[in-house]
Amino acid sequence: MTKSSNLGYPRIGEKREWKKALEQYWKGNIGEQELQTELENLRLYDLKKQKDLGIDLIPVGDFSLYDHVLDTAVMFGLIPERFQHQDEKSLQTYFDIARGNKDAVASEMTKWFNTNYHYIVPEVSSETEPRLVENRLLPYFLEAKEKHGIIGKPVLLGPVSLLKLAKGYENKDFDKLVEKLVPLYIQVLQQLELAGAEWVQIDEPILATTLTEYDINVFKKVYQSIDSKLSSLNVLLQTYFESVDHYEEVVSLPVAGIGLDFVHDEGANLEALKKYGFPADKSLAAGIINGRNIWKDDLNTSLTVLETLRSFVNEDRLIVQPSCSLLHVPVTVETEYELHPQLKNALAFADQKLEEINLLTEGLNKGRQTVEKKLTDQAHCREQLWKSASRNNEDVQKEVEFWKGVEPTREQHFAKRQTIHQNFFNLPLLPTTTIGSLPQTTDIRQGRLKWRRGDWSDADYQDFVEANIKEWVARQEEIGLDVLIHGEFERNDMVEFFGEKLDGFAFTRYAWVQSYGSRCVKPPIIYGDIALTEPMTVKEISFAQSLTEKPVKGMLTGPITILNWSFVREDISEFDVTKQIALALQKEIRALEENQIHMIQVDEPALREGLPLKPKKQQQYLDEAVYAFKLATSAVKNETQIHTHMCYSEFGEIMNTIDELDADVISIEAARSHGELIADFEEQSYEKGIGLGVYDIHSPRVPEVEEMERYILRALKVLDPRQFWVNPDCGLKTRDVTETTEALTNMVKAAHHVREKVEQKSMANKG
Repeated sequence: MTKSSNLGYPRIGEKREWKKALEQYWKGNIGEQELQTELENLRLYDLKKQKDLGIDLIPVGDFSLYDHVLDTAVMFGLIPERFQHQDEKSLQTYFDIARGNKDAVASEMTKWFNTNYHYIVPEVSSETEPRLVENRLLPYFLEAKEKHGIIGKPVLLGPVSLLKLAKGYENKDFDKLVEKLVPLYIQVLQQLELAGAEWVQIDEPILATTLTEYDINVFKKVYQSIDSKLSSLNVLLQTYFESVDHYEEVVSLPVAGIGLDFVHDEGANLEALKKYGFPADKSLAAGIINGRNIWKDDLNTSLTVLETLRSFVNEDRLIVQPSCSLLHVPVTVETEYELHPQLKNALAFADQKLEEINLLTEGLNKGRQTVEKKLTDQAHCREQLWKSASRNNEDVQKEVEFWKGVEPTREQHFAKRQTIHQNFFNLPLLPTTTIGSLPQTTDIRQGRLKWRRGDWSDADYQDFVEANIKEWVARQEEIGLDVLIHGEFERNDMVEFFGEKLDGFAFTRYAWVQSYGSRCVKPPIIYGDIALTEPMTVKEISFAQSLTEKPVKGMLTGPITILNWSFVREDISEFDVTKQIALALQKEIRALEENQIHMIQVDEPALREGLPLKPKKQQQYLDEAVYAFKLATSAVKNETQIHTHMCYSEFGEIMNTIDELDADVISIEAARSHGELIADFEEQSYEKGIGLGVYDIHSPRVPEVEEMERYILRALKVLDPRQFWVNPDCGLKTRDVTETTEALTNMVKAAHHVREKVEQKSMANKG
């Protein structure tokens, strides 16, 4: 019989119970025992749901208190040197690595492949001696077994992917580090085997990237070593997010099963399987339901693919599962009472995707005819949305058609614009600013809630927002910032805010997903054609500008980020969706200019995270991203200065693309990897304005003036002072008022100190 399986379940709970418990613990409102009890209850509830849904292979150990990569690193003693004096088993050490403390900065955080999930980057030196600190999977396995009678499938990030995602060691030492890790993995697996585990899922997502023959040989050695030490435990080697290039070698690895993604592979995995077959002695875990989007599946097509796979794989060796962990989707559609039925009926979140998995498994085991009615009903739900007026806006479609073949460009080249901007804004050397958002305090969140509940009128809420803008404009002037922001107090989320004001978007109440740590986001759903019907930001930004002589930046979220941070319709190309967003933003930018806002930031923090994993697919994506950004921004007047902002990523790899955006100023999240990013500028020239974040806003730690001075001076070794801006590395929404005020005050002092040094040096050189 074909089995059903899940790769991973959302950690956060149906109503973010996980997030709330963590943040109460961090604030000191609950102790460690209460935290662990609350999280155990949540885990057990989620396990029971999966059992009740009928899943055969239920993951355990996919749960995390912060991040699964951090979990794996800490389990094997890969603890950064600055934290090694602390108790390696303590929860405090674990959270300090992720969040930093008053004495030590947090570890770097970056994107998990091409998703919006962020992981904590392991720090490994060439001299690192890994050790098994604690088998974190064993208690999770025993918990499921003892409390619910579930023989769970432990989930573990594999040794090759773990080291490939780490930083700090030399490439020549990769083999040596792998050899040190493998015996520890074997020890973990043997303990699980003794406890009664039948299957273990070892995630090796790095296999979906472009690897060398050397890398593949490393995989062979690793899994030969593991296989030689196990007797009854079945290892499922799991890949996801793309196809595997070295198909023949991968499916020949000495493991009991191979997990392949048949959703995001664009047909490559299926073609390879048809061409080369599949080993008769292995199980194939077929990722057939999209684990990264929220639409009901085309079950007829998926069942046909599975029937094709069954012609290559014995039915008792075929496993039906999502394409990846369901970490990337919300928990359940059932709590979304306010969605229009036509849209709600077309959606599938984690629980509904597992229902689809069981339906497909039943169709394989009992015959298609036994599930025919359910397949027909699901197809009808999908078709009703396709035919709706929201997906057939002729005005939007004509405008997109008009721009085909037209290359959007600025009227003047950057060098001429730079002179115009210097004269227009008259800013000092090393101008100081912030990225966009200011602290979203409890009072602000409660005010927004009162308005949404109807306790406050629109006028009450507008007065409340303007009072906060007024307070913070005054505070920014007191701190001494050169370019101000309005603070985004009216905004709940940088994508959701815009989506609420555009046609073609829908919003949920509980459809949260984890972004990093306890930070959860609620992506909008792009279900129809996108159109701007009235200005979105002019009122608040114009009000802020009326309070000061200093420039106030208009703050918009860019088209690629809105796309990448939304759940996107699948009936047209993503590029066409992006162009619709860009044209709406183009109209908003015109409205800002008409209201005398001439410094406009169009943020693209998610530009790189959508980058395809395969190099051969990347240039098309980057070209489309550049086109969309320029489509939104290129029609501005010469005196208007376009800013953009980007978050954690490997920027050196896309520096040419960043330049092609033709933004006048870019700010980059860089505090956790400052030296590495500056090294990129040592190798590649960049002439436009740039701000490398001088402190990490994801940590409650307030850096001293001298520390930020060092960051600035280090950057000025490779960047011209006339192009450098001084700013935090991201928005300040998650920080409190005191932290923000103190950090910005120190930042401005640091900028002034360096400004004086640069000016003195310039005068000395002239003399």
